[in-house]
Amino acid sequence: MKSRDASLDGIRAFAALGVWLLHVGSNTGVMYREGMYAWMMARLGIAVPIFFLLSGLLLYRPWARAVIENTPRPKPLRYLWRRVLRVMPVYWLVAGLALWAWSSLDWLGWVKWMLLLQNYFPGENAADGLYQMWTLPIEMSFYVVLPVLAWLLHKWARRGGNPPVRLLAGIAVMPVISVATVVVTREFGQPQLALLLPYHLVFFACGMAMAVLSVWIGHSRVIDSLAPQLLILAALLYAMLSTGLAGPRTLTLPALWESLLRVSLEAAVAILLVAPFALAPRGDSLRHRLVGNPVTAYMGRISYSFFLWHAPLITLQLKLTGAPPFAGDFPSVAVVSFVVTLLLSVGSYHLIEVPALKLSRLRSGPARPPAAQAPAPAVPAP
Repeated sequence: MKSRDASLDGIRAFAALGVWLLHVGSNTGVMYREGMYAWMMARLGIAVPIFFLLSGLLLYRPWARAVIENTPRPKPLRYLWRRVLRVMPVYWLVAGLALWAWSSLDWLGWVKWMLLLQNYFPGENAADGLYQMWTLPIEMSFYVVLPVLAWLLHKWARRGGNPPVRLLAGIAVMPVISVATVVVTREFGQPQLALLLPYHLVFFACGMAMAVLSVWIGHSRVIDSLAPQLLILAALLYAMLSTGLAGPRTLTLPALWESLLRVSLEAAVAILLVAPFALAPRGDSLRHRLVGNPVTAYMGRISYSFFLWHAPLITLQLKLTGAPPFAGDFPSVAVVSFVVTLLLSVGSYHLIEVPALKLSRLRSGPARPPAAQAPAPAVPAP
């Protein structure tokens, strides 16, 4: 379990670095130059689907285990309390500083940002340096609806003789919702829907399905043996994603088929990247030693703070140097923003995130062991 968690932390670290590099490239204009290197940098937004998939995998797994192994289900209020303490304290610090420094929002605008409601009011002006924050309202909305989704899936799975299969069938409905939302977004000219959970539900669903498989089959020898090929295939699909087939790399809206292809490729790359570590957790393998080494594992643990801090610091650096839009010096912006972001991330992780996590455990307390029960029937009762 330890090596698996270290590897998933390593994946999270690389995703956070990808977001940082994407924003360095966009703010300095490197991302908009000609050549395959610029296109591949422009698609580093794949980090967001990876984050979403990891959330679905790690957060739904206790509920999947409750269905498959008859363990106690997580308590929704306890779960939500821990999610709030995990996400909000350091977010309030970073967002509050950026809003204070660069926004002219009234008190109502502040309330919207402090409560992660900014995606529901897309026409309003946002503060500089907070352009990466659009993902957090989507994450938080998933946190809020997950207990309901888990309850519905639990009821559905218990009505048949093969709960894992029924769980997977129920989860399969969620990508259909995403596809329908993409169609409505593009065909009816509603780009604001891309800032809401239904558009991105497919990525969380992939993680939830992976959670079911990780509990049901545990270590997959097939995925273990095919891990190198899966990772190579992920790289090849990322190369395909880094072309005009998946839409423009500017803020120009893509066509419907480009949006559908992009969502499909992003989901496939995220699955192929995470599956060799989540479904074949062999700590002695080369892939685990490379991705889950102590440096990347620690970087993964501080990746949330890194994600929050990097954009305001890039903005501050560009303002201080007076660089014109999309024309900053890439090496200097990259080096300075990385070093300062890393230092602030270490500080906010240990001074804010860790105490908040300890507080969440203190508030919720350990779960009681399940009481002894009679052997379950062969077919679970509805």
